[in-house]
Amino acid sequence: MPPSLTDELGAEVPLPDVPTRIVSLVPSLSETLWWLRVSDRVVGLTDYCTAPPHGFPAARRIRGTKNPDTAAIVALEPDLVIANQEENRRVDVERLRAAGVPVYVTAPATVPDAARTLATIGGLVGAEQAGAGLAQSIERALDQVVSAGRPEPLATFCPIWRDPWMATGRDTYAADLLSWTGFAVLPVVEGERYPEVDLAAVEELDPDVVLLPDEPYAFGRGDRSVFSGWRARTRLVDGTQLTWYGPRTPYALAEFGRRSRELRRRLARRG
Repeated sequence: MPPSLTDELGAEVPLPDVPTRIVSLVPSLSETLWWLRVSDRVVGLTDYCTAPPHGFPAARRIRGTKNPDTAAIVALEPDLVIANQEENRRVDVERLRAAGVPVYVTAPATVPDAARTLATIGGLVGAEQAGAGLAQSIERALDQVVSAGRPEPLATFCPIWRDPWMATGRDTYAADLLSWTGFAVLPVVEGERYPEVDLAAVEELDPDVVLLPDEPYAFGRGDRSVFSGWRARTRLVDGTQLTWYGPRTPYALAEFGRRSRELRRRLARRG
């Protein structure tokens, strides 16, 4: 029997000492594998694993995160598939496991969680030192946030979709990153990570800021007009900085911290 490890949802995953055929179903973790310098062992990726653009020339594309070609993945004979509770469907994970494929599912809901996840991924693929270093860089970035002081957060509406409108909820990695950097997402809907919302009801909450990320829905300049009558300041933001935990996280903490300070100054001058 090969050794096994418990994934972040509590499932036992049989693993070789060092995986040599890896499939990633998570765009941010694909980028992390490249950063860990194991991209030569990645044999399969989703169509959304686009960073870095030419980082995986030998990997086969196996469709999207929500509809992966499980038969194609099995045919690649991976000794490790990396998935995520939020990005990927449970049914696909179960199909792969039923076919004898080891699947490790990640599920970070906070920035510190993500640091631990990345250290674990480094260990899984035989890049312990690099994984630990990435985790430490995130921890140092969090220390810098704390040392700079954390003022009263800006009430923030951060949608992820429109028609219907859906919002970033509190119990998510993105909301935690925003919380660290001076934003508090609303509305607060207990038990819903990405609640469907009514814009009129959100406007009544009188947010300070509207953040419009460019993924998963590609919000752009035209969407800003929806909020032209609101008191809130509206900003377009890089969705990958907001949701891709990995090498981008330290920079995201610095960038969103800078944005919150800039917005706070503008609101104070207007107030």
